[in-house]
Amino acid sequence: MAKLYVVGTPIGNLSDMSPRALETLKNADFIAAEDTRVTLKLLNKFEIKNSLVSYHEHNRGTAGEQIANRILAGENCALVTDAGMPAISDPGEELIKLCREKGIEVESVPGPTAFATAAAISGMSSARFTFEGFLSVTKRNRKEHLESLKDEERTMIFYEAPHKLIYTLKDMLQMFGDREIAICRELTKIHEEVINTTLSGAVEKYSNEAPKGEFVLVIRGKEKSAEKEYTFSQAVEIAKDYHKNGEPLSAAAKHAASETGYKKSDIYKELCK
Repeated sequence: MAKLYVVGTPIGNLSDMSPRALETLKNADFIAAEDTRVTLKLLNKFEIKNSLVSYHEHNRGTAGEQIANRILAGENCALVTDAGMPAISDPGEELIKLCREKGIEVESVPGPTAFATAAAISGMSSARFTFEGFLSVTKRNRKEHLESLKDEERTMIFYEAPHKLIYTLKDMLQMFGDREIAICRELTKIHEEVINTTLSGAVEKYSNEAPKGEFVLVIRGKEKSAEKEYTFSQAVEIAKDYHKNGEPLSAAAKHAASETGYKKSDIYKELCK
């Protein structure tokens, strides 16, 4: 049975193209590409002659059905995006979903991914992180997205285009406060750069210079608030203070328990001695 091959391509340096990816692109019956012009350059570089069809955000409905039908008819398809792994902040996600719904086998041919590369070289914790992709071009939606993340404790990773960068950085500073940020640009390319700074420093920098290249922003998560630790005797004293201020013993014990983490019943017993 024919398959959909999800093929990762280099995010900047063509030397990162894997032998397996090259073999898959050569042997597929046709290649579905986000931008056929970009993919054609890649194919020409490696002297691959193959049929290209366009699959992108604006034609994914009709093109997706056509691609799936060709695979069901016995043709193998290799899916590529402009750079990196298809389906990561990419309309390829919809084609993969469609193929799975139709019972078409989907096989991965993994390659570089910008957000994982940025996480690795950012200097930030990669033990736990959340990938948030591109923020909306609409100011309201962008702020709502950031609002939902203001208490996120994991490292956060975003993609951003140069023409939107300064607006995004300003919104992040307003929403998150002055957090640490690693600004990763032109990953794997000649002018690869990682700038470790703060959000305020980033806003100042790009208020005075025009950003160039594609950006991955890696932002430190919110610091965990230091939890107070109480001894049991301190919990009892807190309850006594509530009682002195007019609260019944039961209510005082309940408040102290909520504040310190000790059991209300234990605090209450001590108050009643």
